[in-house]
Amino acid sequence: MAKDYEAIALKYAEDVTSGKINACKWVKAACQRQLDDLERFADGSEYIWNPVMEKNGKEVQPVHHVCHFLEQLHHIKGQWAGTKFELQPFQVFRHAVIFGWIRQDGYRRFNTAYNDEGRKNGKTFEMAGIALYMLVADGEGGAECYSAAVKKDQAKIVWDTARLQVLKNDDLREYYGVQALRHSIFVEETASSFIPLASDSDSLDGLNVHFAGIDELHAHKSREVFDVVETGTGSRAQSLLFIITTAGFNRAGICWEQRDYVTKILSGVVQDESYFGIIYTLDDDDIDQIWENPELLEKANPNYGVSVLPFDLERQWTKAKQTPSAVNNFLTKRANVWVNANTAWMDMWKWDACRDETLTLEDFKGEKCILGGDLSSKKDLTAICLLFERAGILYPFLKYYLPEEVCRTTSNDLLSGCWREGLITATPGDIIDYDYIKQDLYQFSKDFEINDFGFDPHQFTQMAGELVADGWPMTEVRQNAMQLSEPMKELEARAIAKTIQHNDPILTWMVSNVEVQEDYNRNIFPRKAGSTAKNKSGDPNKKIDGVSALLNAMNRYMAPDNDEPSIYESRGLRVV
Repeated sequence: MAKDYEAIALKYAEDVTSGKINACKWVKAACQRQLDDLERFADGSEYIWNPVMEKNGKEVQPVHHVCHFLEQLHHIKGQWAGTKFELQPFQVFRHAVIFGWIRQDGYRRFNTAYNDEGRKNGKTFEMAGIALYMLVADGEGGAECYSAAVKKDQAKIVWDTARLQVLKNDDLREYYGVQALRHSIFVEETASSFIPLASDSDSLDGLNVHFAGIDELHAHKSREVFDVVETGTGSRAQSLLFIITTAGFNRAGICWEQRDYVTKILSGVVQDESYFGIIYTLDDDDIDQIWENPELLEKANPNYGVSVLPFDLERQWTKAKQTPSAVNNFLTKRANVWVNANTAWMDMWKWDACRDETLTLEDFKGEKCILGGDLSSKKDLTAICLLFERAGILYPFLKYYLPEEVCRTTSNDLLSGCWREGLITATPGDIIDYDYIKQDLYQFSKDFEINDFGFDPHQFTQMAGELVADGWPMTEVRQNAMQLSEPMKELEARAIAKTIQHNDPILTWMVSNVEVQEDYNRNIFPRKAGSTAKNKSGDPNKKIDGVSALLNAMNRYMAPDNDEPSIYESRGLRVV
């Protein structure tokens, strides 16, 4: 009797949203999105769910077609070697959604699929199977399929898995005419091929991509491979970019960018009907509880009890509990949690939990605020922070500036991407235009009631003097442990208590770049990731300017009220 894959997918979504299956908020959101879509598009006016279609001369329904194909493949390693692959409900769900929704023109709705889960959940085998489906069974003539990674060895992991599946499956070879050679898997009749692709390949140009599978996107230090395969799909009507990854460390990288985009789709901030995403991770409060309740790890491991062996997961959990140096690796690989460096200042899990995507600066018009400024050298990033308080909750908003020429030529992918999205303001010319920034400051003074402006005197003295002459309340904040330690500790405490709310991806990235330097009195001071005794400036790509501006504002926020005029006000600046 044929399996009803559509019913399996529906039951999984219902079991997740009802709480029968223990899942994190992003998995619940992905399942709820599917349930909502089934109702939203019930009339078939825009997208059609699982219609009868023609594939390779036969009438099929896409959900059954892709799932049945995958279950005809054979395991090639381990205890199940030689047996047919059996899809678990969570796998049926995502393949049903990705392949089951069809546009009115007969092509697939989803062109990108982002799958984020802990290690050992069968992602590699699954991607190899989808690559073979796209190569031989999708009905695409001349299908160009790629396994893409930074290095050729990494790209060949998925490709080698697919090649072995072909070599060990007589039915697959005979029915589809697929052949597996040493460097290529191809179908001569349809002129279709599947090859590994890496940034160290001879050429990444001229691709006409029908399918590209990107393995472990978190390991990509640049966006080169992603951009090449994404732009290479433009001439295909139903191409598929299929991403599998675990969590990582680099919040400036392409993986975090895609993960963040998925969270915006799932939370309703962004509407993108062509992008499917699902993230198996822990919820906000779980990170403190997993060391007492390891069952929470099932949220990040949907194949728990199948390919994720309980005794192996428990063994690594026990080691991480007893070995501090093993914690970060365990959290990223087995709990699928993004972390930062061991010497980092902020618990990014706590910081991320304070994000509120509904916040906008316009909502605070007319309210009191404190400004903080970090003015750069002529070709670097300048940051201005506006800090508000409502009912004991702090709300920072940042404005960033870079010279236009630097925006266009920078090798920092995150900065160039944020500029293109309008998150960074380009000042005219090839050096920072301080007058341009002053215009924004004067507009802020019209829109908000500015009580104080804390600034780093380095680079800022001339502008500060000009603002003081115009009646601005300016206060120097020296960049040392005495002035910044308490603001840092206060921010950290507020992140834990959720008494700070933010909606700034650049600031979040910069917070993750801050490491802690502690003196003999346990005062702490921010330093850029990668700083050493010989290189105190740290990694030039790890910017922290926004954090500096926020800490300067926090310094003034925490300053005790003083009704007596400062002796320094007579000269225009109050030095602290």
